[in-house]
Amino acid sequence: MDIGRRNNVTITGNPQGPTVVLAHGFGCDQNMWRLTVPALADDYRVVLFDYVGAGRSDASAFSEDRYASLDGYARDVVEVCEELDLRDATFVGHSVSAMIGVLAAAAAPERIGALVMVAPSPRYIDDEGYRGGFSADDIDELLGSLESNYLGWSAVMAPVIMGNADRPELGEELKNSFCATDPDMARVFARTTFLSDSRSDLKSVRVPTLVLECTQDAIAPREVGAFVHQAIPGSTLVTLDATGHCPHLSAPEATNKALTEFLAGLR
Repeated sequence: MDIGRRNNVTITGNPQGPTVVLAHGFGCDQNMWRLTVPALADDYRVVLFDYVGAGRSDASAFSEDRYASLDGYARDVVEVCEELDLRDATFVGHSVSAMIGVLAAAAAPERIGALVMVAPSPRYIDDEGYRGGFSADDIDELLGSLESNYLGWSAVMAPVIMGNADRPELGEELKNSFCATDPDMARVFARTTFLSDSRSDLKSVRVPTLVLECTQDAIAPREVGAFVHQAIPGSTLVTLDATGHCPHLSAPEATNKALTEFLAGLR
C-alpha cells in the first residue's frame, strides 16, 4: 500500500524546520487547516493528510473493521509517520484527532514528540463525575439521525458544530465537507468518534502537550478541557476567545498565536 496516496499526504513549509503534523476531525479533511499552514510555513515542515474515507484519500483502503475503533485511525497516523520517517514531530489534532494523537504517540513514541489538542474530548457522553456534554440518549439520537439521513443531518448539525451564527459561510463550508464524505464511511467514523471513551488513555501521555479549548463549544464544553488538562501532567491549557468547535477556522489568529508560541517553546 502506498501510504502517501492512501492518506493523500501533502508536505509543505520549510523542509529544514521541525515537523508539524496537522490532523483533521470527523467529517473534515486537510483543507480545514488552510488558515493555519501560512502561520507555520516559514519555520516548520508541515505534513497534512486525510483519514481514509475523507478528502482525497484512497476510499478503496477503507475497512469497517479497522476503523470501528480509534486504534485504526491511530495506525494510519503511525504509518504516515513511518513512511516519512518522522522523529519527534508535533502532532496537532482537531476534535477526535486529539485522542487519535494520544494513541499514536503511545504506539510510536519516537515519532511524536509533542501534542496539540484542539477542542479535544476523550468522551462525549456524560458519566458519573464527568461532563462530556451529551447524554447517552442524545448520542443515540444523533447517530440515528446521521444514519437515516446523512445529508439532512449535515445541514442541521454543521452550523451547530461551527457555532458562528454571524458567519454562516463557515457552517456552510462544514456542511459541504460533511456532504463530500461517503455516508457509509462517515457512519463508521461517527460511531467510532461519539461512542469512544479515551479517558484512561490520557495518563499515557509523556510529551509536552497544549490543550486548546473555546469559550463556547457545543461539542466539547469547558469542563472537558479542564478534565483533559488535569489528566495530563504538565500540560498547558489555553482558552481561546472563540465560539464553536473549529477555532482554526472561526478564530485563526488566536489559534495560530497559541500554537506558534507553544511550538517556539519546544525549540
